[in-house]
Amino acid sequence: MSNLPVLRPEVRGLETLPEPPPRPGDGHLRDWALAPLPLVEEGARRAREGGGDLFRLRLGLPAVVGFSPAWNRRLLGDLQTFRSAGSFSRVVPYLSGGVILTDAPDHGPRRQVVNPGFGRRHLEGLRVRVRAALLPVPAGEFDALAWADRAVLRLLNAAYFGGEFDPGLLHAFLAPLRLPFPLPTVPRPLLFARVNAELRRLAHQRLTRGGDDLLALLAPLPGGLEETRVSLAAAHDTTTHALAWAVWHLAVHPDWHAPGHHPAVLKETLRLFPPGWMGSRRLARDLTWEGVRLPRGTLALYSPYLSARDPGLWQSPDAFRPCRWQAPPPAWAYLPFGGGERVCLGLHLAHLLILEALAALPPLTPVRGDPTPRPGVTLGPTGPLIVRRSGE
Repeated sequence: MSNLPVLRPEVRGLETLPEPPPRPGDGHLRDWALAPLPLVEEGARRAREGGGDLFRLRLGLPAVVGFSPAWNRRLLGDLQTFRSAGSFSRVVPYLSGGVILTDAPDHGPRRQVVNPGFGRRHLEGLRVRVRAALLPVPAGEFDALAWADRAVLRLLNAAYFGGEFDPGLLHAFLAPLRLPFPLPTVPRPLLFARVNAELRRLAHQRLTRGGDDLLALLAPLPGGLEETRVSLAAAHDTTTHALAWAVWHLAVHPDWHAPGHHPAVLKETLRLFPPGWMGSRRLARDLTWEGVRLPRGTLALYSPYLSARDPGLWQSPDAFRPCRWQAPPPAWAYLPFGGGERVCLGLHLAHLLILEALAALPPLTPVRGDPTPRPGVTLGPTGPLIVRRSGE
């Protein structure tokens, strides 16, 4: 029997990971607040050069960003290790609650209770109501971003509340989510109290008279009004920005403007500009990843934006090519709605609203605009995106 020692792979510390250049005094905090996309793109570039898929950020606590399919699959699939409590959603009052922050083992049962309202079968019953709420396209030049904002507000009101929620209050409630960070994290107790009162009023009507909108299915559930408020907040800017970019792409690429092409256009839009550009979890226990020990409490990030633009996974990753969707995407590399058990509750709702809006659009021509992505709570276009009806 050999007496040779057993060689064990060396486990390195977090400090050995590549990182973008930090600034003296605040590490990466200033760049994270002011220019996060160049920051994470540089981190990913350095990680790839070193043959890895993980890089470090100095954000005041241990933080790592991964972008490979293997990392995405582990983070989104291992619910015992990667926890939502303590993630970025916790610090944004709009998103701090409901199934979004429910961890295993309670997440699965809670999700099964909430899912039926957001399933294809129930949403199909809302299609006529959604079509009736579509916002007309203005004559002359108009800003596709501003139009999408108003359109999605109407469509969500129709889907959630049959159009009965006070439109001015709904706009006031959702508008702060678009403010620069950290303003969306500021508590707004008076505004939330008004919104909760309106939710209770409408829920009482559903409980006594019935209904078929989303509130009618959510109101009877324990915590149903919180689920309504949180999912509504999560849906608005994400759907608005995806719709605005899709409208711009159809104006720039008119050959793709046909209902049969719109699903591929939407997928390509969400690949290039996933509204949820960065997702976060906290490690509930130590984890060794590719020879690096990640300690418990580490902020673990995954980026649908980086994964969907990885040149090792996608051909011409920065180009708008809806034809690429004739084949399945690389597994765990296309994650605009997350993945696994925690896939976004509003996936089917977003597709319904956006595809119905695109189908009603006339042919469009681009005039001028700035589609450069601008990250905040969600990833939106810098804008404006000025278009007009073709032939005008």
